[in-house]
Amino acid sequence: MDTSDFKFVWLGQTIFVYKVPLDIFNTLNGIYETNFVDLPNATKQLVGKIKKEHSLYFDGIKNDKMHKHNLLPPYVLKWFESRFEHYLNFNKIYEFEANLNSIWINEMEKGEYNPVHIHQGTIYTGLSSVMILKLPKDMGPEYSRPDTPMNGKLQIMGSVSGQFVKSDYSPKIEEGLFYVFPYDMRHCVYPHNNPNVIRRTLAANMDVAYNPVATRTAG
Repeated sequence: MDTSDFKFVWLGQTIFVYKVPLDIFNTLNGIYETNFVDLPNATKQLVGKIKKEHSLYFDGIKNDKMHKHNLLPPYVLKWFESRFEHYLNFNKIYEFEANLNSIWINEMEKGEYNPVHIHQGTIYTGLSSVMILKLPKDMGPEYSRPDTPMNGKLQIMGSVSGQFVKSDYSPKIEEGLFYVFPYDMRHCVYPHNNPNVIRRTLAANMDVAYNPVATRTAG
């Protein structure tokens, strides 16, 4: 697996950043745009204050909100699995069983946002992620401090605190970047102020059941 574009940030737990191959990027946007009207609506099981939240893949527990489905080709699913497994191996998480739980897309219009939240799948341990699929150049006016823009920004909060500690991460997001981090890392997305554009992102969850004793004693 090519991880030459792989980077990471440490906030008590690690956040990994991958560059998405162009074929994967185009396939995901194409599937969404072609099938938008028929995609399962995911708003009932997500916390986002967003009108357009649609599912591409679900392999969790069947319920009254979502049934199992898949609109993605095998090579795309394998790409997601390989990145999640790379994260686990790099962080020396051993004796694990991983299962890709869900993949969905959010399209944010002006004023919509994702409040601070964490993720979970069928179980409470695992990896979540954010992929940037469509990013407007103009996010609308910043009403204060234009030198530190926050319109449409992703912010991830760490698990450590202190006056000299980096405790949150607001990356300069770009189309084609994929951020991976544990389920229990709090994060949010701020609203943008441009009524003429949308901000499109993808999120994917992978459940990870692992042996914490083996992980703690890993060299």
